Amino acid sequence: MSDIDLPSTDTVLKTAASYGRDLLERVLVTFLQAFVGGVVITQPLDGSMWYAAAAGGVGAVLALVKGLFARLRGVTNSASFAKGV
Repeated sequence: MSDIDLPSTDTVLKTAASYGRDLLERVLVTFLQAFVGGVVITQPLDGSMWYAAAAGGVGAVLALVKGLFARLRGVTNSASFAKGV
């Protein structure tokens, strides 16, 4: 039986924590950007602030899905598709 070379528990936890912080930051920033963009559009058009919040929520969900997909693709420390990030 051959030995399996697994990373240490500390390495796995640090990698997961780093990825989690990166993904959370991306989701929150995407929500804020989309919300502010929605406010800028809804104010002159006399639209509801709920539309701006919905736009922010949709943007944040899409950022979350993209970040999770990047993780499944093999980039373990980042929610980015870019190599080396």
